[in-house]
Amino acid sequence: MDKRPPKGTAQKPRFHVSLFVSCLADLFRPSVAFNSILLLERAGCSVSVPMQQTCCGQPAYNTGDYEAAIPVAQQLIEAFEGSDYVVVPSGSCAAMISQHYPTILEGQWRQRAIDLAAKTHELTAFLADIAKFETATTSGTSLPSIAYHDSCSGLRELGIQNQPRKLLKPLSGGEVTELAHGEQCCGFGGTFCSKMPALADKMVDDKIDSFLESDSQILAGGDLGCLMHIAGRAKRRGQAIEVRHIAELLSLDTAGPAIGEGDS
Repeated sequence: MDKRPPKGTAQKPRFHVSLFVSCLADLFRPSVAFNSILLLERAGCSVSVPMQQTCCGQPAYNTGDYEAAIPVAQQLIEAFEGSDYVVVPSGSCAAMISQHYPTILEGQWRQRAIDLAAKTHELTAFLADIAKFETATTSGTSLPSIAYHDSCSGLRELGIQNQPRKLLKPLSGGEVTELAHGEQCCGFGGTFCSKMPALADKMVDDKIDSFLESDSQILAGGDLGCLMHIAGRAKRRGQAIEVRHIAELLSLDTAGPAIGEGDS
């Protein structure tokens, strides 16, 4: 018996969302983007991915080159301002759009930046706070023990802390391990790790040591910059750590290599 709904009666999407993929997901970890789309669709969203998108301009902004960041910001605004919601699987990119665009743009561009900022959300914040998405295991599938790393941009600029934990807990036995000194930076900091590598190495070593002391099996986070920084340092130290973006974990997409391991 065909139990599909008759034509014309399919449930309409609750939200129309445009995904800003981010440079790191596009170039190094496409699975983050694909799983973000999957999660948003499960939450009742129709999802578009504007092809005009490039970078959010954060690298130039972080080095103080605002003049270079401005045309990049303007291009992104033009690509996304027609969207109902803009969702970003990266706290740092979401913060760049929602917090910093209005400070570097002037005139009508500033108002357009403010309007875009009001509808731009980091992935877990959108899922938990707006879509009210509830994660659940399927066919008894669950995740190993997880420790969560809060990125500086997500935590300090956007106030994201409870949302990823709320989404992960149903998939990880109701618990998400808190790292010792969890609010400390991992040392990535955008261009900071390139400008001050010795200090960045010390900071990421502290983060890795905290994870190893936690006895968790997976280190999760919402920013690929942090996760790649941690995974790369762990590999250079000869320590096998399974590092994954939260979008992959919420989709139970753990069959492929972790960040920094093999092809991703």
